Amino acid sequence: MKLLFHSIILLTCCTTLSAQVNFEPETIDDIEIGYGIAIGDVDGDGRDDIILADKKAFVWYRNPDWTRFTILENLTDRDNVCLAARDINGDGKVEMAVGAQWNPGETKDDQLSGSVHFLQRSPDPSQPWTALQLPHEPTVHRMQWVHTIDGYQLVVVPLHGRGNVQGQGRGVQIYAYLPPDEVRDGWKRILIDSSMHVTHNFDLIPDGNFEALLIGGKEGCRIFRYRNHHWQSSDDTEYQTALYDGFGEIRIGEQFMAGIQPFHGNLLTIYRLNGKHQIVTDELKQGHALACADLLGQGKEQIIVGWREKNEDGEMGIKIFSAENADFNAWTGIWVDKNNMACEDLKVSDLNGDGKPEIIAAGRSTKNLVIYWNRN
Repeated sequence: MKLLFHSIILLTCCTTLSAQVNFEPETIDDIEIGYGIAIGDVDGDGRDDIILADKKAFVWYRNPDWTRFTILENLTDRDNVCLAARDINGDGKVEMAVGAQWNPGETKDDQLSGSVHFLQRSPDPSQPWTALQLPHEPTVHRMQWVHTIDGYQLVVVPLHGRGNVQGQGRGVQIYAYLPPDEVRDGWKRILIDSSMHVTHNFDLIPDGNFEALLIGGKEGCRIFRYRNHHWQSSDDTEYQTALYDGFGEIRIGEQFMAGIQPFHGNLLTIYRLNGKHQIVTDELKQGHALACADLLGQGKEQIIVGWREKNEDGEMGIKIFSAENADFNAWTGIWVDKNNMACEDLKVSDLNGDGKPEIIAAGRSTKNLVIYWNRN
């Protein structure tokens, strides 16, 4: 079932709410690009650290003093692009995988485009780690560890299919990597899907005690579930849509799915299981960061969105959109950062354990890594 256009949400200016919202920015580093952020406990002290894929270095910042440690530098000739960090063996410390050799214009030669590496930690995580190279497709772009009934798998999503030209040609080869008992043994790869094109990002959705995939791309959204030891396209098609030339960013919330449309687009949209589809705002330019979380203690999730270029009003940065009613058909937009953050990526995590999540964001042209401390 494809969703039809429902309505455009009229934003309501709510000065009272805006005045009450308080995020205190702390710049913890000057960076080069900040392609991707991950959150997880690197050193096993029980606190979430910040992990960053910067232009030529993978680094982590120790909570709570935010000292920077280099994991690896100059892994490939070209830029780094993505990383995945999660405790997959239950020891309280994250395992990491990374993607590099970012060359989106080269879709044929996997030596010149893309890389996938598993990182073996140093006994002292503040010292350089060791990279184990794994097979890959060109234009590697996003990756995450996914919890399945057969254990954790590393799902890697390229931007284009092999040999794809301007989104035309072969579909994107989306693979899951199965970690062996000894990481230097052969890693099995299983194909998840090859039907989509220009697959910019994906999210994990609950699937019983495990997780399924929600992948956004040119054709819209697809859900993939792990059944009988292999991945298969789900019959759940309530989120499928080709409106606005597909999705760039995509995040699943408790009561809606949020998306940035189209690829690097100007639209923030929501989709609900009741069939309603709505535009929250069209003010983005190069929308590139998205999250759903309750940052304001409202008992319902807000949408956090970042964009990296100034729009027609000369504005860029990070905004929170808060629904004004249970029907999600009116929203208030509240600035978190106006014109100081060309947002390339953001994550949400309670970094100080006070029960109020922070926003962590990396700026592309502004070259800053910032924690927005939640003082609400």
